[in-house]
Amino acid sequence: MQSSNASSRETFSGRGAFILAAIGSAVGLGNIWRFPYVTYDNGGGAFIIPYLVALLTAGIPLLFLDYAMGHKYRGSAPLAFRRFNKSFETFGWWQVLINVIIGIYYAVILGWAACYTYYSLNSAWGADPASFFFKEYLQMADGVSVGFDFVGTVTGPLIAVWVAVLAILALGVQKGIGKSSALFMPLLTIMFVVLVITALFLPGAEKGLNALFTPNWEKLKEPSVWIAAYGQIFFSLSICFGIMITYASYLKKKTDLTGSGLVVGFANSSFELLAGIGVFAALGFMAAAAGKEVSEVATSGIGLAFIAFPAIIDQAPFGSAIGVLFFGSLLFAGITSLVSVLEVIIAAVQDKLQLGRVKSTLVVGIPMAIISIALFGTTTGLPVLDVLDKFVNSFGIVAVAFFSIVAIAFSKKLSILSEHINQTSSYKLGAIWRIVVGIVTPIVLGYMLFSEVYKVINEGYEGYPTWFVNTFGWGMAIGLVVIAFLLSRIEWKNEAKFEEHN
Repeated sequence: MQSSNASSRETFSGRGAFILAAIGSAVGLGNIWRFPYVTYDNGGGAFIIPYLVALLTAGIPLLFLDYAMGHKYRGSAPLAFRRFNKSFETFGWWQVLINVIIGIYYAVILGWAACYTYYSLNSAWGADPASFFFKEYLQMADGVSVGFDFVGTVTGPLIAVWVAVLAILALGVQKGIGKSSALFMPLLTIMFVVLVITALFLPGAEKGLNALFTPNWEKLKEPSVWIAAYGQIFFSLSICFGIMITYASYLKKKTDLTGSGLVVGFANSSFELLAGIGVFAALGFMAAAAGKEVSEVATSGIGLAFIAFPAIIDQAPFGSAIGVLFFGSLLFAGITSLVSVLEVIIAAVQDKLQLGRVKSTLVVGIPMAIISIALFGTTTGLPVLDVLDKFVNSFGIVAVAFFSIVAIAFSKKLSILSEHINQTSSYKLGAIWRIVVGIVTPIVLGYMLFSEVYKVINEGYEGYPTWFVNTFGWGMAIGLVVIAFLLSRIEWKNEAKFEEHN
């Protein structure tokens, strides 16, 4: 029986709107500042082989799994898991809470990107981008502590990001998410293509591209390289933490799910490859200008974006234009990803409490914005961000993926999900998909999870004090599971609506 809630559920205007929104979610900061370095560090051109294997044996199959869950059971992550199996609702809330943590810290990076887009116009960071970022811009406190000394240049843009993103979400699935993705994704693509073309004409660009793409075939013998490929695909595609389940629940009934998944998967990987070319062309220029090897200037994450790229902008022809394109791309890629992260939470609150769109957005958004500003608008924000990011990814997303996929596999209902997909999709799923999702992926995820647990327990994390890691790392990761279980015990408003769904 199709519930009345499902029939009145908001939908995307069509498959195209969904694909743009899904690509917008997948294409985020990690594509631009993580993939290029991961490729370089794991065999260069040779890394493309494990990367493609991971895409085909984990990324796209898990996208199909999320699409099937969301589309068949027509609900947010907790509702979809509940309809799949009543005892699985905790997995859905675990995913929701992971998005709460990500949303709280992701917003501040977008605020930084917005500031640096403006700073690029006159190279406001001066001759020492590292000192400017940590001391003048973030005003980082010495040592690791927790305080509430607010930094105006960080807090102001952070508030603006929250207001803009919540306004998009308050407009709803099609008017807000769909239309904003239709605006930002083409704009992002144009900006990034112009950035890459500009970077390719910088002196020394070929030096960076040679460093990135020259294959080191010996690296393929190392298990860590293959795990890095699966990790990159896994985090990049927004799979297994509620986003694609939620977005798929807004699709019309007769939608080609596998066709959409293939477009999203390959579009995301294409953008990553484009990012690798642009970033390493720029790093090649930086190395040549400084008389160094690319290995001496190659970095990833915050170091690449807010330290290395400002140094490139200072020296490059048309540096200001490159800066605006790069940081503007980070901002637009991040906005579409943050929208998808917050939508997971809003959809869950809507389903559980039967609240309207605007009220749900405010109930979710205002407390999260306050926490985000209190934690990351201060002089102590960066260490907290670093630990939350590490633990919510390694011991949140990977953990919930491992345990939920194992549970789904043992429920022996994978065939039900594949049958649902095959009813409307151009590419049919069969035994190979069930083997990959039910056996291969859990093995890879289990190895990733337990090897990382062993490493962090034995070595700590980045030299941070034990109390700090235990509070914001392990405490947060374990707390999510406990709170998720408690949320699953709360009764659904209008319980009868959710009891049966086939």
